[in-house]
Amino acid sequence: MIVVGVIAFVIIVLILLGVRIIPQNNVGLVETLGKYSSTRNAGLNFCLPLVQHIRRVSLAMRPLRLPSYSVITADNADIKATVTLNYHVTDAVKYSYENTDSVESMSQLVRGHLRDIIGRMELNEALGSTTKINKDLALAIGDLTNTYGINVDRINIDELKPSQAIQEAMDKQLTADRERVAVIAKAEGEARSIELTTKANNDALIATATAQATATQTRADAERYRIDKVQAGLAEVDDKYFQN
Repeated sequence: MIVVGVIAFVIIVLILLGVRIIPQNNVGLVETLGKYSSTRNAGLNFCLPLVQHIRRVSLAMRPLRLPSYSVITADNADIKATVTLNYHVTDAVKYSYENTDSVESMSQLVRGHLRDIIGRMELNEALGSTTKINKDLALAIGDLTNTYGINVDRINIDELKPSQAIQEAMDKQLTADRERVAVIAKAEGEARSIELTTKANNDALIATATAQATATQTRADAERYRIDKVQAGLAEVDDKYFQN
């Protein structure tokens, strides 16, 4: 009875050791004596104790932020690029067995394509084209299932930051541009002021001359009227008027 009990206990322990629960959105890779043999879906699964092992692989989307690194533009400007991406495992076998580190391989591929894309742009174009860079980068990466068992669902350029020396030069250029615009605006304002003053003076001179001409014309008309009246009066008198 003792032997039977021991055997039964051992069998129960082995059964319990062979029970594996794979969580939702995971798969289990069954390894028999260290070699992959099959794939199990989520739920209750059994394996041979001491002979088989189930490696769990999550299929859920994962975020990954790549450390900031240098990228050289077409005009030899050094900028720091920071990238965030979301990916999920699409082929657990390729992800686990065909690459020693699929995530790092994917990261290197992303960095390489980003260097290539930005390397064809000049600094100002790159700094103002993050949306275009995101699209070009996503297109360049494509589906990585066949290579790394991974698919990149979303990729985003978080920051493109010029080096300190370039940033200082850009700040100086921006300050110079602002000062130049201010000087031009001031000169244009002064020119406009002079133009308006000159126009006002000319208008005043014209108005004065017009008024003087009108006054002269009025005086001349009055004098003509007076002369006409005198002549009309003289035309009607007789000789006695002149004798008097």
